[in-house]
Amino acid sequence: MALKGKKVLEFAGLAPGPFAGLILADNGASVIRVDRPSASTLDVLCRGKRSVAINSKIPSGRELLKRLIVSSDILIDPFRPGVMERLGLGPDVFLGKSGLNEKLVYARIVGCFQAPRINPSFPLNLLADFAGGGMHCVTAILLALLARNETRRGQVVDIDMVSGTRYLSTSPLLHHFHPETGRFSGARGTNLLDGGAPFYNIYACKGGGLMTLACIEPRFFKIFLEKFCPSLPENFVLSKEWHGITTPKAQEDRALWPKLKQFLENGFSMRSKDEWASIFLGTDACCVPVLTPKEATDLSSLSVHPPHPTGTRWSAFDHEPCLLNPGQHTKEILIEELRLAGKDYEELLNEGVIGEHEHLK
Repeated sequence: MALKGKKVLEFAGLAPGPFAGLILADNGASVIRVDRPSASTLDVLCRGKRSVAINSKIPSGRELLKRLIVSSDILIDPFRPGVMERLGLGPDVFLGKSGLNEKLVYARIVGCFQAPRINPSFPLNLLADFAGGGMHCVTAILLALLARNETRRGQVVDIDMVSGTRYLSTSPLLHHFHPETGRFSGARGTNLLDGGAPFYNIYACKGGGLMTLACIEPRFFKIFLEKFCPSLPENFVLSKEWHGITTPKAQEDRALWPKLKQFLENGFSMRSKDEWASIFLGTDACCVPVLTPKEATDLSSLSVHPPHPTGTRWSAFDHEPCLLNPGQHTKEILIEELRLAGKDYEELLNEGVIGEHEHLK
């Protein structure tokens, strides 16, 4: 694993921080999540991590955290600006010539949102939290590790989710300001990739269920029609209503797009999702079913292509129950990292400086 031997200290947070830690853990890093004693959590992004519970409000607790940071390669800070500084654990304590850990990669994630005048539907929190936040953070961490090989020094990695999401949007933004490309110059919902094109859209099937269609390239659209039209009643396909739109040329004429969309809506509604999935399986029609969460966890029972890449030890479809209780590994970690055990450990536990998962007491 590429990150084997690298130590990560992830302060417990929501979404982007835990996701960044998850990716690092999936690639071999040793990730310790720092929780508060007696805290509860709904964090499910904890695969491959351990938890230590330390009270940062107590001076001796902050000292323990400082010692853990000194022995870490990466720190993930999910808090609002200034929180770590107020705890005496800001980057200035560790980085620089007089710092306690010059090689530390100090990753910070913040985010802010402003509601648009016309609210679009939210794509969950995938864009900002996970792509613009967590994934962008991991990329920056890896780059900082590469830079450390040259400079022998760590650095602060500042990530904000708005800027990260804007960076992800580089292509549509450039297309918007270059309308001659014809990609994103129109109003929302009228462009090639945002639902305006009937051959790049989502369609409802008979009995419920959805199929996605993304055959932008003419050769793929041709393959789609060759599979789609013969799967429909002949009298429907040959109806005068659809004259001129059941050929590949319909893709080129935007004036025909509304009628083509209606044709596809009517056609998809004539068969079930499973039927369409079987019809397009193994083809280059770029037409696949929208899976429910349950279906996505059991791809072996479906007529769909497996996820890629295969052959790795982790997968986005890994749905094994994952719960990391705060303080679950406190004793193990403090013995391993700080050689703290016996009477000293018990005193800290009794003083509320550290905590253990209640089932371990």
